[in-house]
Amino acid sequence: MTENVRVRFAPSPTGYLHVGGARTALFNWLFARKHGGKFLLRIEDTDMLRSEGAMVDEILHSLRWLGLDWDEGPFYQSERFDLYNAAVERLLAEGKAYYCFCDAERLKSMREEARKRGRAFRYDRRCLKLPEHEREKLLAQGVPKAVRFFVPEGTTTITDAVHGAATFEHKEIGDFVIKKADGSPTYQLAVVVDDHDMRITHVIRGDDHFSNVPKQVMLYEALGYEPPQFAHLPLILAPNRAKLSKRNAAVAVSDYRNSGFMPEALRNFLALLGWSPGGNREIMTLEELIDAFSLDGINRSNAVFDVKKLEWMNCEYIRNLGRDELFTRVKPLLVDSGLIDDDFAAKNANWIKRVLVLLQDRVRKLTDYPEAARYFFTTDFDYDERGVRKHFKGAEILEIMKSLRERFARAEELSLETIETTIRGLAEEHGIRAGKVIHPTRLACTGRTVGPSLFHLVEVLGKERVLERLDNAIEFLKSDVNDGKPKASEE
Repeated sequence: MTENVRVRFAPSPTGYLHVGGARTALFNWLFARKHGGKFLLRIEDTDMLRSEGAMVDEILHSLRWLGLDWDEGPFYQSERFDLYNAAVERLLAEGKAYYCFCDAERLKSMREEARKRGRAFRYDRRCLKLPEHEREKLLAQGVPKAVRFFVPEGTTTITDAVHGAATFEHKEIGDFVIKKADGSPTYQLAVVVDDHDMRITHVIRGDDHFSNVPKQVMLYEALGYEPPQFAHLPLILAPNRAKLSKRNAAVAVSDYRNSGFMPEALRNFLALLGWSPGGNREIMTLEELIDAFSLDGINRSNAVFDVKKLEWMNCEYIRNLGRDELFTRVKPLLVDSGLIDDDFAAKNANWIKRVLVLLQDRVRKLTDYPEAARYFFTTDFDYDERGVRKHFKGAEILEIMKSLRERFARAEELSLETIETTIRGLAEEHGIRAGKVIHPTRLACTGRTVGPSLFHLVEVLGKERVLERLDNAIEFLKSDVNDGKPKASEE
């Protein structure tokens, strides 16, 4: 059933968008786009105490950041109570539901007793057996009441796109609440009414909802609705096979957004959690994901959230960014870090792009850029302590740095060829390996012992900046390292 596909993502605004929820949204979105259908967004905010408007905004922002646009909605369940109440009244009138006046204390006691006996809690139908006059009396007195669905005898069989055929015994379920005593609908009722009203054809959601299927199918049948096709996705586990939680991984999409992961990378990574496109493909464009996606490719086994793989994938996406796009994404991070301001960025955009491209293979996340590129924008850095001990020792180093500074100063421009010829020529004159010049020069220019190719680094820094850094290093080498002059620090 893929004609006129209509799917939905229905988060509860009681917290941030979880990566598991994002994966569910992505699978629904891919399925809709693959079949030319509609992707609906529904906010399940019937839990008035726990739902927060700020969380709705955060969920919408995270979905947009991932590039998951919706065709209809967002619809809010809190604005649809009339529909739910009408469905409840209909079930009551047809004898398919009944009022339950049991208070919380009695229900708690029953649950505790069931737990002690090692049994699942099932309501004993006490209120179903109430005489009519007693029921009317309780109603007239305004005693708080819930509404329970009367579970008929028999079984419910469904065919899930992932699990296959499954049969549920009704005797194991028990009459369940469809309307709470505070007047709000339960999840089981609201989701059925909404999915029917919104003409949802496929319900694609997490495996933790699989146990809800028989209750919902019974409600579909009781209300005369045609059930949708179900597809329950495997759970996402932490690397230690425990349930994914804040204790073993970041779980909110916003955590990854704020940590410098690219939306394309996270989206690509999530798509491969529990689904296989075939052909051992991993890095895939959005168009390729849409074209390859199918419910048949969803695995039954649980998926593992491997952050290291996500980081690798993020690196690949960063490496493939064009210089202009790279600048667009990283510039705000450089501004926020205080390394540059908007005016400097506007006047020096081309140079900044050269800096970013030079470091493109050396960052794992976009947020790595401010620290990785810091020495390009300021001379306020310390020299790596181990680097000083290794590369700034010996009287000859001071003379080498002075000579290098003089030769760079005389050069018309610091081209790659000029830089390499000068450094290698200086090493040859002193009868030392080129590394004996390269490493001190890197330390002088950056304060660090590792980084991109020194020749490219010096070229991008430019003559003026390089001379300034060499001057600072020469002063440092002239002085006693511990006399309060420029400091060396452990990185």
